[in-house]
Amino acid sequence: MKRGRLRKAALFILLNAVFLIATGPAILFYGPFDAVKTLAVGAILTSRHPQAAELFLPPERAREIAASYGAEGVTVEPVLTGQENVYLDPAGGLRIEKISGRSFRGLVMLVSDPQSVRVAAAAKPGQMLTQMAAEYGAAAGVNGGGYAPAPGGGIKADGLVIADGRVVSDTAEDETFGLIGLDAAGRLVLAEMTAAEALERDIRQAVSFSPFLIRDGQALIVGDGGWGVAPRAGIGQTADGAIIFVVLDGRQPGWSMGATLRDLMNVFLEYGAVQAANLDGGSSAEMVYAGQVVNRLWNVFGERYQPTAWLVTPAAAAD
Repeated sequence: MKRGRLRKAALFILLNAVFLIATGPAILFYGPFDAVKTLAVGAILTSRHPQAAELFLPPERAREIAASYGAEGVTVEPVLTGQENVYLDPAGGLRIEKISGRSFRGLVMLVSDPQSVRVAAAAKPGQMLTQMAAEYGAAAGVNGGGYAPAPGGGIKADGLVIADGRVVSDTAEDETFGLIGLDAAGRLVLAEMTAAEALERDIRQAVSFSPFLIRDGQALIVGDGGWGVAPRAGIGQTADGAIIFVVLDGRQPGWSMGATLRDLMNVFLEYGAVQAANLDGGSSAEMVYAGQVVNRLWNVFGERYQPTAWLVTPAAAAD
């Protein structure tokens, strides 16, 4: 008798699982749950397989849904109502502010001395950001450029990486990359160039990623940017040389849905950036300070392995 009941219960569970698998995509992409729908579409469009969205939705509809939480004209207001909302490190020239927009929350790190910012290249198969910060004795840091599978397992940096004036990635000399770099004078340089050209221009620190958000004071993102809504990270610089790091949380209903590329650009504009670029986002979007992760990671397993990082440490000025 008990076995019969167990078989019936197992069959019931199995039939419901099959039903959910069969109808889940239709409910998710065409049902009334707008927040979950936006979260799913944004996650797919910003993954390494954005074409998967076309299995369920026409491309135009996918972009429309992804843009629904990232409208033009988003106003970013720094939250400075009390000490609990700001991390201050006057000795290190650091200030970290909490910010919020219509669909996101995040952090902005202001670094007064650009010479204190350096790139760290992780040891294979990658390292956590807190590990890299500890290894370099950094006060703070954010994630860097993109990644690709490494031979033999793990990850490696995708594109050109320059750390302390040395090319540390396995790139061809004549291959052109979208470079996000700091030159010897501490100026943020955003340009398409080869490794040889970067060294000729005295680029000391650099990673590769895209797109550029602001160049020479000109806003570059048209519409919402076409990448959907997701956790974001970026680097920028003001006219007086201060470096701006931005990390925006996402894919967490009730806390922060995420941001479009236009949202990210608007944050940099709000802080007076004349140069700004997008860094790797999604589960890579991370900020650490004093050895601790200070934003809310999307990855339920905590920190992911990173190929590169931007770190704030006095050691950069001495190299």
